[in-house]
Amino acid sequence: MVLAVSVDLKKSARVFAVVVAAVAGSALITACQNDPDIDITKLTAETDPPEVLYNQGLANLNAGKTGEAARKFEALDRQHPFSEYARKALVMNAFVSYRNGQYQEAINATGRYLNLYPQSEDAAYAQYIQGLAYTKQIPAVTQDQKPAFKAIEAMQAVVDRYPDSQYVEDAQSKIRFARDQLAGKEMQVGRYYLERKEYLAAVSRFRTVVEQYPNTNQVEEALARLVEAYYAMGVTSEAQTAAAVLGHNYPDSQWYGDSFKLLQSGGLEPRESGSSWIARAGKKLIGA
Repeated sequence: MVLAVSVDLKKSARVFAVVVAAVAGSALITACQNDPDIDITKLTAETDPPEVLYNQGLANLNAGKTGEAARKFEALDRQHPFSEYARKALVMNAFVSYRNGQYQEAINATGRYLNLYPQSEDAAYAQYIQGLAYTKQIPAVTQDQKPAFKAIEAMQAVVDRYPDSQYVEDAQSKIRFARDQLAGKEMQVGRYYLERKEYLAAVSRFRTVVEQYPNTNQVEEALARLVEAYYAMGVTSEAQTAAAVLGHNYPDSQWYGDSFKLLQSGGLEPRESGSSWIARAGKKLIGA
């Protein structure tokens, strides 16, 4: 009799354990369903094949659901990291980040892609996205222009490494924009010094524009400001040379008209000196 009772107790214990486990599991599922902070779909492993995840990502992207697209691409990278679709998903995720204004995330993703697949068919596109992400962060000329330097570096890589890609033309356009921004920063600082009659410091900034950024829209003013600064210092030969180079390259410019009047007020006229750095730099100007 004692043995029979013992067996019954053991059987009851096993039944009780099963019931408790079932109740606990049910409670967990119910809690997950009711708790908005828990995504029950993430409790199970992703079983979709890579091509399905990739196409779902593209479909969501085309539908404007960038958040869902990013989740699909990320799941693909996580679940099938060595597949061809994972490689494609990485560059597409970089594009999604760029499109969402998450520029640093786009830069990080493209940097990872280019480290892993520098010779792939999408490498040019990844490099281009990186350049776009830096370009979008270029601030006004009154602020630090580090993103402009980075944009030039990234877009120049498109031109140099992938010269036959469809992104070269726009990359060159973005380089010109960034260079014009850097020249604008130099002009902003140069004008600051000129207004305070710190002429040598001002000349240094304007000279940087003429020599390092000759093919920008800032050159006309830079030459005119050199006329102004050199004339104020009494270095008339350099002032005359700057005016002559300005007139040769931009004869219809208002900046040239103002420079001509300034020299004329002192009984001078534009005259180029072959020994001047301005004359040498003038041969490389956009209007030359």
